Amino acid sequence: MSDQAGSASAAGAGERAPGSGRARRTGLIAVALIVALAAAGYAIWWILVGQHFVETDNAYVQGRLVQITPQIAGTVLAIDVDDTDRVEAGQPLLRLDPADARLALAQATAQLAQTVRETVALVAGDATLRAGIDLREADAAKAQAELARAQDDLQRRQHLGVTGAVSGEEIGHARRSIEVAAAAAAAARAAAGAARGQYAANHALTAGTPVERNPTVLRAAAAVRQAWLALERTTLRAPLAGYVARRSVQLGQRVQAGTPVMVVVPLDDVWVEANFKEVQLRGVRIGQPVKLTTDLYGGKVEFDGHVVGLAAGTGAAFALLPPQNATGNWIKVVQRVPVRIALDARQLREHPLRVGLSVEATIDLHDQSGARLAEKPHPASAAATQAFTEPAGEVDAMIRRIIEANL
Repeated sequence: MSDQAGSASAAGAGERAPGSGRARRTGLIAVALIVALAAAGYAIWWILVGQHFVETDNAYVQGRLVQITPQIAGTVLAIDVDDTDRVEAGQPLLRLDPADARLALAQATAQLAQTVRETVALVAGDATLRAGIDLREADAAKAQAELARAQDDLQRRQHLGVTGAVSGEEIGHARRSIEVAAAAAAAARAAAGAARGQYAANHALTAGTPVERNPTVLRAAAAVRQAWLALERTTLRAPLAGYVARRSVQLGQRVQAGTPVMVVVPLDDVWVEANFKEVQLRGVRIGQPVKLTTDLYGGKVEFDGHVVGLAAGTGAAFALLPPQNATGNWIKVVQRVPVRIALDARQLREHPLRVGLSVEATIDLHDQSGARLAEKPHPASAAATQAFTEPAGEVDAMIRRIIEANL
């Protein structure tokens, strides 16, 4: 019985062996065909599509971190905003104690008033000094006439002295009178010269310009403007619209000029910095379109952007501690170059981003007409603000009132 069963099982195995081998071969061929088709499909996709795109997930949202720093030293009296608050350009953020600035402005205005009065006195003194010149010149002419008379008297006495009609003593008195008259004439001429010099000096300070354009008055007015500007700077204003972050100042704190107190981040003007490998940059050009997705919104929200520039160096070259490759254990590492990508403003308004968010960026390389690097300077200021342009009309009107009141 056992021999018969063994013979039967052997016969069955022999009958099944050819079929199972054919099935195995068929499976292997199918797998090979699938792999070949997949490889061919990938090759076709790469030739038609894949080679025209580069992508990276080493990309992050960047933006301007505008530091708010006081331009003068002072004690913090009020803080008008806090972290996460929205601010508009020119909105007050912080107020410093204005007592010292007000005192300086009061001193400057008083000095301006005094300078105007002194200048007016100089202008009015021209006529007085001119009259003094006339008086001194008249005195000099009188003294000169007295000298001439004394000389004539001496000459007559000398003629009479020959005949003995006039004594020698009288002739000596006449000579001494000439000396006295000569000294008096010299003194009168010196006084007239001093008067002319004083008049010339005074006239040089006031001639040719009205009081309000006098150099000393202009200097005093500039001091008033400086004091007024210091008073205006006790209020710190937002240079542009954005959101407050990193507020570090506290109420009552004494801050120095240039000390960072907070940051304003304009989230409507952010961009993406994508760090592509150097081997991916062969076809990257300025102006190429970019598709971006973020972890914040997921794949449901896709941002449109375009390449606006490539960095002038790799991230390692600009690092705080650049790598020292001149060592014995050097290992080549593929470097990454930051690529700046501008975002669509409308999409940013609909789906706001935050600085530092992770981004996946895919650049379409089909358009190769752009430049590899920027070829022209930026057409306008990359960033500008009018928040610190003080209204000069107010201080100018104040200066005019002071001058008019003291003319």
